[in-house]
Amino acid sequence: MDYGLGGYKTINAFVEAKLDRFEKSAHDLETMFGLMFSERENVMYEKSEGYRIRKTTYGEAQDAALSMAGSLGTLLPGLEHNSVVGLYLDNSPEWIECFWAIIAAGFRPLLFNMRLSDAALADAARTVGCTAVISESRDLGLRRIDPSELAKDGESAGRPFGEEILVMSSGTTEHVKICAYSGEEFYRQVVDSYNIIKRCRIVKKHCEGSLKLLTFLPFYHVFGLIAVYIWFSFFSRTFVHLADLSAETVVNTIRRHKVTHIFAVPLFWERVYSQAMKTIRSRGEKTLAKFERGMKIYDRLPDAAARAFSKIAFREVRDGLFGSSIRFLITGGSAVPTEVLRFFNGIGYRLANGYGMSEIGITSFETSAKKKYLLGAFVGAPMQYAEYGINGGGELLVRGKVIAKYVIEDGVRKEPDGWFATRDLAECENGHYRILGRLDDLIVARGGENLNPNLVEPLVTPKGAHGVCLIGCDSSEGKVSVLLVSVGKYISKEKLTAIDEETRGLIESAGLSGQIRKIAYIAEPLLTGDEFKLNRRRLADEYSRGVFTEKSADDPDGAEQADALTARIISYFSVALDSEEGGIGPDSDFFLDCGGGSIDYFAMISKLRDEFDVPFPTEGGKGLNTPRGIADFIKRSGGI
Repeated sequence: MDYGLGGYKTINAFVEAKLDRFEKSAHDLETMFGLMFSERENVMYEKSEGYRIRKTTYGEAQDAALSMAGSLGTLLPGLEHNSVVGLYLDNSPEWIECFWAIIAAGFRPLLFNMRLSDAALADAARTVGCTAVISESRDLGLRRIDPSELAKDGESAGRPFGEEILVMSSGTTEHVKICAYSGEEFYRQVVDSYNIIKRCRIVKKHCEGSLKLLTFLPFYHVFGLIAVYIWFSFFSRTFVHLADLSAETVVNTIRRHKVTHIFAVPLFWERVYSQAMKTIRSRGEKTLAKFERGMKIYDRLPDAAARAFSKIAFREVRDGLFGSSIRFLITGGSAVPTEVLRFFNGIGYRLANGYGMSEIGITSFETSAKKKYLLGAFVGAPMQYAEYGINGGGELLVRGKVIAKYVIEDGVRKEPDGWFATRDLAECENGHYRILGRLDDLIVARGGENLNPNLVEPLVTPKGAHGVCLIGCDSSEGKVSVLLVSVGKYISKEKLTAIDEETRGLIESAGLSGQIRKIAYIAEPLLTGDEFKLNRRRLADEYSRGVFTEKSADDPDGAEQADALTARIISYFSVALDSEEGGIGPDSDFFLDCGGGSIDYFAMISKLRDEFDVPFPTEGGKGLNTPRGIADFIKRSGGI
């Protein structure tokens, strides 16, 4: 079977030969570019376009990037070598081509984090002297160049390549750091990726001769740039385009393209897990009991036997989830719940945890197959070119030759000098490291104990809640701990009472009754916009300012709540049918009374599924044609 290995018979031989060529050449971006695109016939990118799949080869992308570099040099004739040019695009073949076009034109790309505000991005651009940006939509106060202005069939720039890549921090606040990486740091990151292959053979497994990564993580983020794009494109593997983040799109894309690898943030895995468990429960008590028995057997078996058992026992579950093409799943960026790791590894996939930051790149990854480390959310041992230490306060320190060449913070350039303090709390067991939370998130309880939200929250999360977050808030008594519990807007009195009783019981069982001073049930979600992890600072600020709508079991219930949910469903009918809400009643039938079609109906159901996290039957169902019927189904299914 042809794996696109440049004539080599094995993956290891191919990888070693390519790394040897890099080792003996200049460790710069121009050398990396030539090696990355050397397998010109390999498919670099696949993208679904209707009934066809558009494929872009490495050769096609390389030629386009060089031609576009020539156009960019013509459009920006006055810019000196290593001047900064911004890139503001979503993942796509065009992102890759524009990224290399900037470098091949002799400039340094500034990878704009599209999750940040325009004001924050404009400030970052000013900090590094960026005067132009390649973008389809935003100018950010700069000269905007549309990708269509860069010819793909012209002459190449014929000038020295740019020498650095500028990456922005993930930005849970508007405080943005800019981290610079050169070819030298990327060379070592690529070498480290081979060490992963040697320690963890399953990570290099292909499906039908191909290794394909889903482009879930944005290439402009350090995880997407290094752990996805740089690691895998250097060895000319294939990226699969993800059009949007809806559950249907993710599953359909994985199945259609036979995706083998997915790198994503914990929030993604948590949502997939939650939806999968709801689907299992919806199939009845016998199915749920059978699943839980199987998981208990997995828990008891030794590692090798547990893996063999999972492959056989949970084949149907995998077929109903992502299918059989998946070879490896990776999470990173924040804490991931133990039950999520247990679920994915238990059903026969391999989900492992990794660690990195914008300032240090990717520095460790759990390569062990032992349940102890996989289910314990360990991030492995530091890679070849990184070194870990833990100071007296439990904070993880990192140093090595893969960390950023320099970091610009508040306009000040700082070069690495000894250990980098990550502000992450960590522990080490037998050479394997585990991240325990952020030092900044610690809350000093009444008795002087430090409360770590990442350790506390899994212990006090009730089953019916949408999520919890432990925050510290200022009061007349000093900093007090408040547990925010998101329960949704339309929750019934009975369900809220049950959640409150369970939450208080969990707090007491965990021995935290004296430490958690208040429980606040809120209608709003804990994550907003493009957030992929809890922004505790924002949540604490908004709670202190009274932004949230607090819910109480003592609030009026009954018809008021039911009417509010039904009214929400009516608004969905109105949008789907393009009609006024006044003409739609609680018992109006979408098809018979409103004249709706099946395409509009199922598009509406998809949006309702996303909002209420309820597994609607894919074929519809009896009683699900009216607002009242859908509202009753959501309540029965635990969506409120």
